[in-house]
Amino acid sequence: MIEHTTEQQASTTRYKAILFDWGKTIVLSIVIALVIRVTIVGAYYVPTGSMKPTIGIGDRLLGCKFLYWFTEPAAGDIVVFKPPEAAHTDVPRFVKRVVATEGDVVEIKDGALYINETRRDEPYAASPFYRLLPIHVPKGQLFVLGDNRNNSADGHIWGFLPKENVEAKIVFRFWPLTRIGTLD
Repeated sequence: MIEHTTEQQASTTRYKAILFDWGKTIVLSIVIALVIRVTIVGAYYVPTGSMKPTIGIGDRLLGCKFLYWFTEPAAGDIVVFKPPEAAHTDVPRFVKRVVATEGDVVEIKDGALYINETRRDEPYAASPFYRLLPIHVPKGQLFVLGDNRNNSADGHIWGFLPKENVEAKIVFRFWPLTRIGTLD
């Protein structure tokens, strides 16, 4: 009877050790996943058509969160950001294209975007049906527009985007599978 109890205790001890090891692995995996999600890469769902045709309704995207620790957002970058207060929305995030950075002068006329009086070739964007008088992008700010220029709540409506509101640069579309790939 003593041998049976000793075997039972040894078996119980082994199971406890195995469960403890599995528990550590699971907890560590969750912590690592959360750290990656918060600091390195984020997954985003796009519910609107404001970036058509570049990004469609229902597309799922990956954004690089740490990139802007080392560089500044540049014209052409597609970014995820917290909308500025002037946007008057409770939507937590927007996805738009940076078209101008601090110091640039932005103007929209004759269906085209002009930066510092130079017309930009934007084959990905719809020609806007509105006019935007020349405005100077202040220090610490960006000017963003949706590629679907006539159906986008963006900088032409609410003005400038503080750089600190930018969360990530969109780098990859992983859904739908028929359009999987990098984004420019």
